[in-house]
Amino acid sequence: MRTLSTPSPALILPPRSSSLSPAVLFNGSSTSSSSFTAETVAMVHAPPAGLTRTYQGPRHLCDQQEALIDILPDHTFLQIFTHLPTNQLCRCARVCRRWYNLAWDPRLWRSVRLTGDVLHVDRALRVLTRRLCQDTPNVCLTLETVVVSGCRRLTDRGLYTVAQCCPELQRLEVAGCYNVSNEAVFEVVSRCPNLEHLDVSGCSKVTCISLTREVSLKLSPMHGQQISIRYLDMTDCFALEDDGLHTIAAHCPMLTHLYLRRCTRLTDEGLRCLVLYCPAVRELSVSDCRFVSDFGLREIAKLEDRLRYLSIAHCGRITDVGVRYVAKYCSRLRYLNARGCEGLTDHGLEHLAKNCLKLKSLDIGKCPLVSDAGLEMLALNCFNLKRLSLKSCESITGRGLQVIAANCFDLQLLNVQDCDVSLEALRFVKRHCKRCVIEHTNPAFF
Repeated sequence: MRTLSTPSPALILPPRSSSLSPAVLFNGSSTSSSSFTAETVAMVHAPPAGLTRTYQGPRHLCDQQEALIDILPDHTFLQIFTHLPTNQLCRCARVCRRWYNLAWDPRLWRSVRLTGDVLHVDRALRVLTRRLCQDTPNVCLTLETVVVSGCRRLTDRGLYTVAQCCPELQRLEVAGCYNVSNEAVFEVVSRCPNLEHLDVSGCSKVTCISLTREVSLKLSPMHGQQISIRYLDMTDCFALEDDGLHTIAAHCPMLTHLYLRRCTRLTDEGLRCLVLYCPAVRELSVSDCRFVSDFGLREIAKLEDRLRYLSIAHCGRITDVGVRYVAKYCSRLRYLNARGCEGLTDHGLEHLAKNCLKLKSLDIGKCPLVSDAGLEMLALNCFNLKRLSLKSCESITGRGLQVIAANCFDLQLLNVQDCDVSLEALRFVKRHCKRCVIEHTNPAFF
């Protein structure tokens, strides 16, 4: 029976699941959250009146079990509970009154994680936040992270709840929640001023992130504030266009990590606006953005030494000209993925090797115009190279690999799948780079 003094907790449990006994938790035989095949639901239970026991053995054994658990201090329980996922923590609240009080300790609820195809995830978020708002009515001051990635039934209503109740939210991940729209994102960024990490990858309805409801409106002085997001993942947001990216950049000037993989409608103009408003970008991915060309790389090069990570994989309009711009101005580049850029040749690789001396990871797979000459320039300049992918590079032979192995002693991963490389060259690499993992298609090498 519910009372005012003991409000009911929100329990994220599988249907028809039994309460979790202390013995189950401590002997390690409890069912993990990943093993539940049934969909989970939000259920409301009153705090248990007493300790629930499922063990029916001799009396003295049961007493001994009780004593062993009861002697554990509260801080030990809290330490154990910190390793439990959200649904298991809610199960612990059903064991006994002591566990109920411990399971709802505010220190355990800095994050909520509900992954997978959860039934009634909107309701689950509503009931959870309501319980966490018990001590501070209508506001949950402890919750900083909400992860509901893969919850395909999440709708704008669930995010409205998070936006209204969690003003201290710093991290939100809704990857794959394709029912989420611009309206819900607007509510979150407007009501959560501390939000720094936002993952909306796979949310195909999201086309803009701003402090105005109208996508076309840019930030103006009358708003008097900006969005504090630093990390933004919009992978597979297919409807994102240049205007949307322009608005995002204008509202999020503190962006440092931006991932726009497979946003196929973006062009060089969108990248120009991005660099104009977000000069602090360190990591940028425009993989599979087929309209991005050398002119877009010229704009990206204006980030200069701040840029450390760049992915332009499968951008078919990029050639040596664009890579030369990046190599000239972004000398502190650490990671470059240019896989599938068929216009890249040894000349572009030469500029990259001579200017980006601190390069650690390079993927130039499926670049048929790159040959051993380009690898030699890379080996003679980029001694810190740790990861190199040459998959399906038709012009690469064992001679280029031997030069790489003789100069890049710290090489840890080498991909030469579908390359015409001899067995002797692979053995040479293994002798000189003993920690290197070689991915190959030569059945004679093992």
